[in-house]
Amino acid sequence: WSADWARFRAIADSVGAYLFADIAHVAGMVVAGAYPSPIGHAHIVTTTTHKSLNGPRGAVIITADYALARKIDRAVFPGEQGGPHINTIAALALTFKLAQTKRFSVLQHQVIKNCETLTKRLEERGFAIAFGGTDTHLMNLDCRSITGPDGTTLSGDMAARILDLAGIVVNRNTIPGDRSALDPSGIRMGTSWITQRGFSEKETITLADIIADVLMATTPYALKSRKRRNRRAKVDFKTMEEAKLRVCALAESAGIDFDPTVHGYPHFYYMGDEPPGKGPRAAFDIGGERVREFLNTAVSSDVEALDHDQSQATRISTPQGEIEGTLTCKSPSEFQLSVKSSEANLAAAWLRALSDGFVSINEDDLLAKPPGPAWVRESNEPPAKSTKGDPVGNEKPFYIGISEGSGKPLPGFTWEEPTEPGELKRTTLHAIHLELGAKMAPFAGWDMPLWYSSVREEHQAVRTAAGLFDVSHMGIYQAEGPDAAVFLDSVCGNDIGYLKIGQSVYTHFLDPDANVIDDLIVYRRGEEEYLIVVNASNDDKDWAHLCAVRDGEVLVDQKRPWARAFGRNVVLRNLRDPVEGKDMLVDIALQGPSSRDILLALKCDDVTYKRIQKLDRAELCEAMLGGVDLVVSRTGYTGEKMAFELFVHPYKATVLWKALLDIGGPMGLKPIGLGARDSLRIEAGLPLYGHEMGGELTLGVGEAGFRSYVKTYKPWFIGRESFLEREAERDSVVVRFRCDVKGIPMVHLGDPVLDKRGLTIGVVTSCAADRMNYLTGQAYIYKKYAEEGTPFFIFQGTPMKADGETRPDLKPGDRIFIPTAATVLRRFPKL
Repeated sequence: WSADWARFRAIADSVGAYLFADIAHVAGMVVAGAYPSPIGHAHIVTTTTHKSLNGPRGAVIITADYALARKIDRAVFPGEQGGPHINTIAALALTFKLAQTKRFSVLQHQVIKNCETLTKRLEERGFAIAFGGTDTHLMNLDCRSITGPDGTTLSGDMAARILDLAGIVVNRNTIPGDRSALDPSGIRMGTSWITQRGFSEKETITLADIIADVLMATTPYALKSRKRRNRRAKVDFKTMEEAKLRVCALAESAGIDFDPTVHGYPHFYYMGDEPPGKGPRAAFDIGGERVREFLNTAVSSDVEALDHDQSQATRISTPQGEIEGTLTCKSPSEFQLSVKSSEANLAAAWLRALSDGFVSINEDDLLAKPPGPAWVRESNEPPAKSTKGDPVGNEKPFYIGISEGSGKPLPGFTWEEPTEPGELKRTTLHAIHLELGAKMAPFAGWDMPLWYSSVREEHQAVRTAAGLFDVSHMGIYQAEGPDAAVFLDSVCGNDIGYLKIGQSVYTHFLDPDANVIDDLIVYRRGEEEYLIVVNASNDDKDWAHLCAVRDGEVLVDQKRPWARAFGRNVVLRNLRDPVEGKDMLVDIALQGPSSRDILLALKCDDVTYKRIQKLDRAELCEAMLGGVDLVVSRTGYTGEKMAFELFVHPYKATVLWKALLDIGGPMGLKPIGLGARDSLRIEAGLPLYGHEMGGELTLGVGEAGFRSYVKTYKPWFIGRESFLEREAERDSVVVRFRCDVKGIPMVHLGDPVLDKRGLTIGVVTSCAADRMNYLTGQAYIYKKYAEEGTPFFIFQGTPMKADGETRPDLKPGDRIFIPTAATVLRRFPKL
């Protein structure tokens, strides 16, 4: 709405302030008399010259106060600026001359008429207009007029992105009711440029209808993250493609004073474009880093069966019909698709829309979108001939338009731990632990140090200086080859293909029922190399599971029990197996605020030093430190911001351990046992398999509080559908708590949790003393009690009585167990 400059000046005068008016957006209309002028009211007026003034990029500062003018001049021209741009000065002079003409005035008044027309038409189409309307060149559309099946309203961000794909550029904008500029609900549209193009009310109505049609064909939905529900949206493919053609026709009908160039894909492309080639068949090249995953989803055939220069019959299912074609492998990251020329534009438009990620691939599953992006461009090579054969890969677990199919069901994966404990295994650092006087104990089949001095002292060392952990009992694998990420995205819930070289991510192996097989970290070492680190207690099970999935020996999908997971060509290597020779790796963890200083105190070159200095959390690099080859990763299991895991050849582990202790000792570095490792991870809110995941409670990823680490936008991975079903019914979650007083008996796994009325609301999963010597733990409780600050009570080691059962009569001197008061803490502390 127009500003009332006189009222603004009165307010400024009442408090002895200067009135500063910036009219950058409306300067052209001010000059034309179509918008109130601040001249005579404001002490200072500023404007740019490239918006509604329609001039070159520049700016103007105006004041009638001589003293202010001198101060402004000294601030703007301090004597250190560059020379004047004479071409800009000349262009500004021309701009100001044109702004005095009658035609300029007519143009500016038409700008406002067009905006009022746009606003009125969108209101007629059922949209709410933010701020009650407009009398200027700008309007704000309330996108919350569009609501999805789950109650999610359309966001301004999604609306702007989708309209941009249709060829209409708008700005996302916060409107009343929004809580953050990161999640706006409005889009802002101005009519200055379209009016310069010659739009009148007629063309503006056409534009408004295109905008309305696109947005009304959009379905919003929520994608959950750890802290919020992120608004996302999908748009109808047919409506979008028709809108692009309508926008193109509208743009071509408008005035223009030069001959436009044709840019084509990937900038501007339409289903009405001339098909590539002049023969009966046309060809497109499809490529990109994730093209194998993309095509696994987009086409029906078994892409992984193709070797270099091999072809196969394939089929693409689009909302406008099926397209038969031939798929040829040109390289692991590039394929050629050949189809009939009459179907080429539809095929290209659909594949490009899939890559953009805003079209729905399943009306019943808005979350799913193909991995991408992938490029789809006209091929310079002749199209392949039609290929005979079945275009359907019957063993695929998923593709767009998947048919029912049939096959022999595969057995589920089963694992039984050895009933008889074998001889305890020893890490390569075992002798050093004994030399350091460590208290040793069995853990996951290994003889491991529990502590060296005390759990409390070692816990404090990590929080205040640094600690060195022997975690070389952890399982370490490597997935290699063009299908490494494809395979890992099948067996992991997180988005592995999204990783760049030098990044890592926390994730999980799930079974088809979404039970957790293990939690793990995947590190991308190279173009086709992914390091996988799993829990020592699940090492043998995980390796057997991965190999069985790769070899197609076990069930991976309940609806298609004969299907095989994607990525069967992956090469899996167990890097703790001596057969791997020089490539063997084990893990040593260096954690705590002084850990980087200690690590860099080892000898290294300047390049390595800077590389490690620049590592962000969850990033990794290859390095040589102290003469030892390492993979250095800023990851850990203590919650410390500055923490490293060092992957080293087992023959060099002892050298590295001793070197770190020698250099780090004066800096406060101490060796740390499993006792403090557990108390540190509990304090940090991190899970342990068998406690917060899996185990007797069979807790899943969502129950453990790590729902956001399962990327359900991936269209398929083992356990996806079961996970979504499980999440829809889940009523409890793991929380972190602290007992209210010190000096109380230890809390253990399985201890019941009660609310203040005595209702059992959950169970303890882990507990240990924190750095303040309070008992801090984690518990699985009803979600309604999970808010930070909620009080509850814990019965330590005492079985609960059945509901309604009372205690026997008590006499003076009798004792009864009193539950311990505790309070819910934030899930992950700021350490």
